[in-house]
Amino acid sequence: MNISTQNWQAITQELHDNGFVIVRNVLDRQECDALIADYNADNTYRKTIKMERYRFGQGEYKYFQYPLPPLITTLRESIYALITPVANQWMQELNIDKRFPPTHAEMKALCKAHGQEKPTVLILKYGEGGFNTLHQDLYGEIYFPVQMVFILDQDYTGGEFVITEQIPRAQSKANVLKPGAGDMIIFTTNFRPAKGSKGYYRVNMKHGVSTVHSGKRHSLGIIFHDGL
Repeated sequence: MNISTQNWQAITQELHDNGFVIVRNVLDRQECDALIADYNADNTYRKTIKMERYRFGQGEYKYFQYPLPPLITTLRESIYALITPVANQWMQELNIDKRFPPTHAEMKALCKAHGQEKPTVLILKYGEGGFNTLHQDLYGEIYFPVQMVFILDQDYTGGEFVITEQIPRAQSKANVLKPGAGDMIIFTTNFRPAKGSKGYYRVNMKHGVSTVHSGKRHSLGIIFHDGL
């Protein structure tokens, strides 16, 4: 796991400006393989979702249960502290009367106070033809405006990570990202500010996964707020 040596000043600036950023080589091959190997482990997950059943796409994902694996806990806690200033800056720029606490323990406590106690960290699996429709991961009244996903495989085609932007009074824009195995995407949960001639305005954003053409695609999604 490579967090401390990353250029977080540049990462957070790009996250602030674009609503997303790719951070290369955060997980090593062994860490990615271990997460994939544990996909079928017992007593690790609280719920399995077949995407087709809910018209979310084609594929499957599993929600982890507490306690989370140590690797995931470390990622969740350490990166939360690094990106919270961006989240709070967004709130300030959009004149939203909300600020997020500096530590993830405090964020979890805030969720718990509103009845949100279920972990929302998940691992996703797609085969050939698999995809994920555009969506937002909110899970309750309390939500953190930034989340992240880690790509775990490299032997597949298609399956790009797609982020759309709905700019007011304009057509939607699609950003198509192609991170490699071990790379992390940090991105907005639902919106980001953009600066216009009269100050900042809100750009609503969704994310999804394009169709996998060949191979298998696994990814780890880390959402910082808990769910109902």
